[in-house]
Order: sequence, then structure tokens, then C-alpha cells
Amino acid sequence: MTDGKELNIVIGGEAGQGVQTMGHLLSEALAASGYSILVSQTYHSRIRGGHNTYAIRCGLTPPPAPKRRIDLLVALNEETAHLHRGEVSELGLLIAEHGSDSQMGNEVVVPFSELAGKKMENTVALGVVCGLIGLDRQLVAVFMQKSFAKKDDSLLRKNNDALAAGYRWIADKRPAKFQSLEPAARKDGRLLLTGNDAIALGALSAGLRFCSFYPMTPATSIILAIIAAADRLGVVCEQAEDEIAAVNMAIGAAFAGAPSLVATSGGGFALMNEGVSLAGMTETPLLIVVAQRPGPATGLPTRTEQGDLEFVLHAGHGEFPRAVLAPTTVAECYALAQKAMHLAEKSQGPVFLLTDQYFADSLQDIARTELPAASPVTAGTSAPEDEAAYQRYQLAENGLSPRLLPGRSKELVAADSDEHDEAGHITEDLALRTRMADKRMAKLGLLQAECLAPEYEGEDKTELLLVCWGSSRGAVREAAAMLRAGGRTTATLSFRQVWPLLPEQFLHRLQEAGKVVVVEGNATGQFARLLRRETGFAADAVVGRYDGLAFDADYILEKLAALEG
Repeated sequence: MTDGKELNIVIGGEAGQGVQTMGHLLSEALAASGYSILVSQTYHSRIRGGHNTYAIRCGLTPPPAPKRRIDLLVALNEETAHLHRGEVSELGLLIAEHGSDSQMGNEVVVPFSELAGKKMENTVALGVVCGLIGLDRQLVAVFMQKSFAKKDDSLLRKNNDALAAGYRWIADKRPAKFQSLEPAARKDGRLLLTGNDAIALGALSAGLRFCSFYPMTPATSIILAIIAAADRLGVVCEQAEDEIAAVNMAIGAAFAGAPSLVATSGGGFALMNEGVSLAGMTETPLLIVVAQRPGPATGLPTRTEQGDLEFVLHAGHGEFPRAVLAPTTVAECYALAQKAMHLAEKSQGPVFLLTDQYFADSLQDIARTELPAASPVTAGTSAPEDEAAYQRYQLAENGLSPRLLPGRSKELVAADSDEHDEAGHITEDLALRTRMADKRMAKLGLLQAECLAPEYEGEDKTELLLVCWGSSRGAVREAAAMLRAGGRTTATLSFRQVWPLLPEQFLHRLQEAGKVVVVEGNATGQFARLLRRETGFAADAVVGRYDGLAFDADYILEKLAALEG
């Protein structure tokens, strides 16, 4: 707890106990009250049973990453108290229905069931927590009404009664030592978005017209968010029989001129590899979102990892250019999805957005001004003045050939998955094959020109440089700030694009630092290896995490301390 500036609230229970419902209502109320929030979730891959948590880090300033120490632990079952009691901070509180034998002195025993009956424990707990923090009950009730809008009116009344019971109970028994949050100024024009919501909105803002998919955690909610807006925005969404069909449907739609997207995770992406090569050979624009989870095989479907970088980087047989973007914030999930749609169209080929389960379920309040304005893709190129001269794969120094759309001109629009001539017809001319391969690879120049530089934060020629990519940025920056507060000169280098890499954008930072440590969510240091391959620079160490949990600052500091002995 930080003197009323911040709270880390963790709600825990069994699947089916309403952990997520309570957490989401509390998140909405906090954000509407003017606090910045960051939500992270852990849950088992089952409908009922298994230990779930919903963590809300909230405060007067935007929280950078999940936090290990808990200020307010709400235990909806005894397992939660048993598992997480030791993580409660010295001035924190444990709210539970049953006390423990530990006599820790920081427990508030609430008779959830007595106050509102069975199945309403989570709503009573919501009232207790909101009353403890000082949130307006009427504001909470507004969000509850929205949540239960499609339910029976009697259920809404029961939940309102349970909410009120929680408020009344804590008003009489408020712990004297609890330090609540300072009042916050209300903030208008803010959205509560997960990373997957933001990816969907970013793609829609770029003029998405078609998406195809086969459901796979943690990517499915991207498609569900698109489907929710599909009718209003004229987007066609198709659930295919498998991922092979999904990627080929999207390629077909893109060939016809509809900006297209597929979203999947590692196991589903494995089935899409031949389609990735088809997009490369036919030079068809396509955004492929790969939401990482721990593998191999089924792995941990509801946990997070950054283990598919090398897989995505080398996916598809043969050689063809690609770009791989990796958002570092929820707001960047929006911005980079939009950019990826445009980049796919410009480069006439596949572009990847590499995200993970942490961002899929990471809820943040985002100012509308943080999100770039809508910028729809213009598919295809204009017809040449002499349409008879049109050749789909015309040899061009920059690799970009004219791309007419079927039915939009008098010309035949051809494509071939075999090696082809300039008109798009199959060829066995080996000299032409070389020229066509060179033409395709020349598009790498365009991707390099569009390359996003990594973001550097800290003093020049720092003692310690922490390098990261994608979702680990927040925890890395917080760890660096804690090190600086302790007197150690520390900087961070955060990559939001992992391919192509331009060494001139960042190599001097690596060379000038006293010590370079790469922080990434995998076991083998995949990005550290990529940096060495592309620049010749070898990091001094790698801090990896691959237990299925997201990085936090304490984890990084502990690993650094162990490395340095």
C-alpha cells in the first residue's frame, strides 16, 4: 500500500463463484470514479472448479504491470486465503467468510452467506470492498443494472440487496488501520479495454471487412469483439471447420479486395503455415494475429508466455518478406493492429501481430485520445492507363507490382501458387524464378522503411540496460524505476517490432551500456538470440519466465539479484 496513492486488490475463488463478475463491476466502478486500473487474471481451463484470481491494481496514476504484494485480498473460498495469505502486505487486509488459526491480525471475517444467502457471496463482497474504498453505491448500482439488464428483474433486486448489505456491514466494522485510496478527479472519455478488445477495434478502424477463425484461447475474444460490431460496420465473420480453412478463406477474401484478418494461437497457427506461404507467393495482404500461450501441444491454454517468436518469424516454407509487430501496451494493441492492416496492404503480403494471454485478459482504462483516428485501408491499386499492359506480378525494383481487384476492371486478375511469370501464369523458367524471388524479397526494403524503433528510457551509457519486447515492458520499466530509486543507473529498451530489425536504431544503446540483460517470457532467450544473429551483440544475461504467469517487477529484481550473486 502506498499512502492512499494505490491499491492492489485480488479477488480469488473457484470458477463459477462469480470472481470475474465481481471483478469487472469493481473495475468499472473504480474507473468511473477517476482511478486508473490494470486488471490481470489467472484461471484454469475448465468451466467449474480450479482456482481463479482477478487482480486489480488501481491508483491515481496508470499502473505499469501486475504487482505481487496484495493490499486487499478478497477470498470467496478457503483455498484463496490459504494460497495467497502470505502475499498480503504488512498493512493489507484479508477479507474472508471464515477466519484462520494464524491470528495474523489483518483478517476481516465477513458472514457473506448470512448477509444475503448462498450464491450472493460475491455481491456482498463487492459491497464490502466498495464501501471500504469509499465508492459511491449508486454508481456501482448503475453498472450492476447494466450487467443484469438481460436477466430477470428479481435477480437484479436480490443483487442490489446483497450489495447494500455489504455496504452496511463494512460501515459498522471498518478496520481502523486500513488506508483507502485518496479521492480521484473524474476522467471523461475513457474506455475500458482488454488487449484483445483493442486489437479488434484497431483492425476495424483500419477498414477490416472479413475475418475467419476457428476458436482457440486466448485469441477467440478478438473475433468475438469483431463479431459484436460486424453488422454495424459491414464486416463478414466466418467460423471455419479448422484453421487451414480459416487462413485460406481470409486469403481469398483479401484477393477479392476485402481487408482481412485471422486470429489464432500457437497450435492453430501450426495448421496455418501452408496458407502463410500461399499469401507470400500470391502476394496477398493478410493480418495474422498470434496470441501466445505456453506450449508445446495444448500446453497451458489459459496462461501466458512469449514462446512463439521464432515460430512466427520462420513460419511458412520458402522465403518471403514479413513484418512482426508486438504491442507493449493495451493502447498499442489498437495502434499496431491498425498499422499492421496498412502494412499488409502496402507490402502485399502477410504481417503478424504477436500478442499473448496476458494482453488478452489485461483490462485497462484508455483515454480516447490515446487511440489513433480511424484510417481505412484502400485495397488494390489503380488500373494503368493502358489496361492491356497490366501484369499482376510485373517485375519492379521495389518489389511492388500493380494489384487490381477481380471485377473492378476489364483485365483478367490472375494468381498462382506455383512460381509464375509477370502475368501470373505458371512457369518453369528458372532464370525468371530467380527474378521473381528477388522481386518478392525486395519488399523487405519497404518493411524496413516502416520499421518502428524500440523505445529507450533512461540516461545514456547506463550501468544496466534491461531489454524487452511485447507485453513484458510494463514490469521491466517498473523494475528499472525501483533500481534507479535504489541508486543504480538503469535504462530500458522496449521493442514493439521484432522483425525486421534495424541495428542502426538501437545497437549503440546496447554497446554503450555497462551490462545488458534481456527480459522475455520464454525458456531459451529467443529474442536475445535474434539480437545476436542480427547485430552480433550478445547480451550478458537473460531473465526468462515460463511458468505461465506474467512478469512483475519483484520477479525481475529477484532474478537479477540471483544472476549477480
